[in-house]
Amino acid sequence: MSRALPRSRKVLALTVGAALAAPLALAAPVHATGAGTGAYTVTPLTFTVQAGGRSCAVEADLYRPEGVDAGHPAPAVLATNGFGGSKSDGSTDVIGKALAARGYVGLVYSGLGFGRTGCPISLDDPRIDGQAATRLVDFLAGTRAADDGARADFVTKDGAGDPRVGMIGGSYGGAIQLATASVDPRLDALVPLITWNDLAYSLAPNAADRATPGVFKWQWANGFYLMGEAQPLLVPSLDPSRINSLSCLHFVTDACETVRLLNSGRYPADDTAKMLAFARSVSPVSYLDRVKAPTLVVQGQSDSLFNLNEAAATYQQLQRQGVETKMIWQSWGHSGGQKPGELDLGQGDLENSYVGRRVLAWFDRHLRGDRTADTGPELAYYRDWQSGYGTAATVPALSQKLYLSGDGKLVDNRAKVARGSREYANWLVPTSHSESSLAGLIGLPDPRPYDIAGTHLGWRSAPLTAPADLVGSPRATLKVISPRTERVQDSGDAADKLVLFAKLYDLAPDGTRTLVNRLVAPVRVPDVTRPFTVELPGIVHRYETGHRLEFVIAASDTAYSGNRGVKPVTVTSAPEDTGTLELPLVQGRVE
Repeated sequence: MSRALPRSRKVLALTVGAALAAPLALAAPVHATGAGTGAYTVTPLTFTVQAGGRSCAVEADLYRPEGVDAGHPAPAVLATNGFGGSKSDGSTDVIGKALAARGYVGLVYSGLGFGRTGCPISLDDPRIDGQAATRLVDFLAGTRAADDGARADFVTKDGAGDPRVGMIGGSYGGAIQLATASVDPRLDALVPLITWNDLAYSLAPNAADRATPGVFKWQWANGFYLMGEAQPLLVPSLDPSRINSLSCLHFVTDACETVRLLNSGRYPADDTAKMLAFARSVSPVSYLDRVKAPTLVVQGQSDSLFNLNEAAATYQQLQRQGVETKMIWQSWGHSGGQKPGELDLGQGDLENSYVGRRVLAWFDRHLRGDRTADTGPELAYYRDWQSGYGTAATVPALSQKLYLSGDGKLVDNRAKVARGSREYANWLVPTSHSESSLAGLIGLPDPRPYDIAGTHLGWRSAPLTAPADLVGSPRATLKVISPRTERVQDSGDAADKLVLFAKLYDLAPDGTRTLVNRLVAPVRVPDVTRPFTVELPGIVHRYETGHRLEFVIAASDTAYSGNRGVKPVTVTSAPEDTGTLELPLVQGRVE
């Protein structure tokens, strides 16, 4: 099945074509009319900033609505690109145009290391990328000039040096908002789309234990790494600040060392601790406690890079600390999933999609001060079985527990569990397939998910007697027996621990198996002598009448690194002691 690249996915700017095709900035203001009702001018600007011990030139475009001046100020929105993109990549600039046409001052810039902006890529580090963004906020405050002397005296202010300003952007352009807000309390509203909470979980997830190194997502990670290292060639520049070293051309050194360690397949404790510390230092999980700006979190259901669990973690932490926060689970993400009527950032027609209208209301409320603007429910989620978004007052809780029976059945009562044991073993090559991670980005076909016999175990429910709607993250509690793993798991190298993959299929009456959004939960088992709990990726899915749920644990996956050596696994079941699967069902039950 082919996963074509939708226009809205240009927010990711992950193709070479997007980087090469970025239009050149003009040298003087240009008059334009956008998708809204108002005209505006576009003025290219450059800002020299200090970032990570270097002096970097940041390229930007200022979108100024007609009629906005010192006597008639307007609030501003700051935006930057996704990874590999720029201020002119066909989505970042469209955001600036769309908001300027609706009366907002827009300042759209190329992030550090992208487009014509200098400095190495530092992964939205608040100490580097965040601090650089604060210099642009200074410009909007009127306290700092651009390199050509231009000043902004036409932005609404909350006080001296404090502009009324929000931020919006997707993926890499999403995390930068949280990073900036953590070092600059002047931000008034954030809309991060399809971005990460914990980069360690994103690139090497362990769905059972964040303290134990996870399973390397080698396709995604290496794709991004190669794209980043190629930036000086894709967007040639004589700016020496873009180059780090010959061994780490265009990233900060810690980023290169992280990718090399993950690719090595060896995870000694000291090196792993350093890797996890770096990945989390550039992740919202480490600095969200300093974010106070109202935040509308938007995440994609079809996203194996940054899944719904990442958004839920950000949303829940912000809520716990009293920050006004709401969340939307739209259809599309890094893995595709664009649906008719959904937000399309390549079009900029915000009024014609549910998510676009929510974004406009968020800014109208928090930037324009329109207290009548309806910012919507706490949680809204796209559902493909019914028109309109579903809503909830919070992330749905786990509502039903199922049991793994020794005969391969998934049952709703412990008393129905049959005694028995079953075994699988990995091969030295992958024997299960969830996705080709980058296929959706470039429109290549991707084989249907599969699992080769003898290398996985599955448990199937009875056919459903009524539809069951699952919204959120299922949770499994498992215990496995693996003597070979037990002998080596304490070697000091986490690569010797057991790796497995948990996932949930929809099994149709004709035998067709659907892995919802091709999502899996990679696990590096902390200790095979103890039970462990697995948080599966969040999904929004209706299991129709007559369909079955199938819970699977597999030995490998083509999109991830795997086990070191062959490690047979046995799973035993008894009524008094068996694995469980808990489901966040908002409608229906599994009998």
